[in-house]
Amino acid sequence: MLYQLHDLQYALLAPARLGAEILQKSLQNPFNPLTYTPPARTLAAGAELFERVTRRFGKPEFNLPETIIDGKKISVQEENIAEKPFCNLLHFKRKTKRKDPKVLIVAPMSGHYATLLRGTVKALLPHHDIFITDWIDARQVPLKDGRFNLDDYILYIREFLSVLGPDTHVIAVCQPAVPVLAAVSLMASDNDPNQPLSMTLMGGPIDTRVSKTEVTQLAEDRPLSWFENSVISTVPFYYPGAHRQVYPGFVQLSGFMSMNLDKHIDSHLNFFKHLVQGDGSSAESHKRFYDEYLSVMDLTKEFYLQTVDIVFQKHALPRGTMKWKDPLTDKLHPVKPQDIKHTALLTIEGERDDISARGQTTAAHDLCHNLAQSKQYNHFQLEVGHYGIFNGRRWRNEIMPRVRHFIRKFDKDVDPIPESDLQKNADKSPTRYDRDKHGIVAVRRWLKEQKKAKGIKKEQESVTDSENKEQNILA
Repeated sequence: MLYQLHDLQYALLAPARLGAEILQKSLQNPFNPLTYTPPARTLAAGAELFERVTRRFGKPEFNLPETIIDGKKISVQEENIAEKPFCNLLHFKRKTKRKDPKVLIVAPMSGHYATLLRGTVKALLPHHDIFITDWIDARQVPLKDGRFNLDDYILYIREFLSVLGPDTHVIAVCQPAVPVLAAVSLMASDNDPNQPLSMTLMGGPIDTRVSKTEVTQLAEDRPLSWFENSVISTVPFYYPGAHRQVYPGFVQLSGFMSMNLDKHIDSHLNFFKHLVQGDGSSAESHKRFYDEYLSVMDLTKEFYLQTVDIVFQKHALPRGTMKWKDPLTDKLHPVKPQDIKHTALLTIEGERDDISARGQTTAAHDLCHNLAQSKQYNHFQLEVGHYGIFNGRRWRNEIMPRVRHFIRKFDKDVDPIPESDLQKNADKSPTRYDRDKHGIVAVRRWLKEQKKAKGIKKEQESVTDSENKEQNILA
């Protein structure tokens, strides 16, 4: 009934939402003399805020019609080159004769659409031939198209890499780090000729035992039955995917927002103030972020529960017990990252990541222990959270140049980056992975130091507060 209650609430609010929209438009009409008065601006801002917080946001567009290479605008066209029931392989085809590295970006299937990586694609597009997994909302997939679980996810990645060929580089952002590493491991075990040249894992839960977050703690503390009984719902009959059991996107969104509820409330209050003050630039920035953030999709029950079980509870991959059940043959295959010898590895983590904390991703290096050290790299970005790893200023200026450098290091048969582009965004090299500096033991030592530093700071703040209270009493 959870899904039906959510839709009922949305339907009941429809008249009020429509009324708020009409009020907003009338009070923002340039021919209305009241538009320019403070009370009208306040009412219009309140109406717009109400309409947005009660609206249902659909799937956004990538909206990347062009890119700039060597100071010239190059048109970009989206094309589907492979279609599966739960995912399309989308190609951003640039109108240029340049030969750039072929890159498959595996977008997270964790509640948001692949468009969450718009900034990732935009920054890479000038100097890479970009493909991305465009996941489909489970409530839009009819039951006749079958199930979709973690094993199917891994199969999709293998099939897409085979379609693109052996000269491909793969980037996994967040959740796909585990299935991508599993897929490449299986390809290595099979000596698959289409093994990618390089693999970049960004903020992913390879080994969540290394460092805990609220997300990992929740998954570990509750039995799998709790998740099945608490967050799984059935798609209502009026959707194409009627009767499919899913983890609804709106439930996952509630979980995401509750982690930083104060920040989201402050952001919406600031949005209201900006509207009243007429600060259109700040208001538009808020809209762009939340238009994307509030657009959510459903995940199939079997995919969600299998991910919780294998990745967050059993820790099957880092423990060496993960097995892949081939959906085509039902045969079990052991997942052995130690078989990877061909594909270079780059791991990326953010200092303030509260979803996949430091050490969870670099754990991949210990698993790929037969990979030559000359093919192992790492980058730890200061002052960024989870979202900042793949979007925003530090992604564009600090992280992307290192990813670009890493990819080109293992793909020599490509065109050079134009000098004018390098002047605007200089080339930077990631750090060679060093177990003593970046390994699990080093990360845990760093975490202890951070915890100790926070404790000292908190104690100092407490002493300062006490001294200020004493001074106020004496005054």
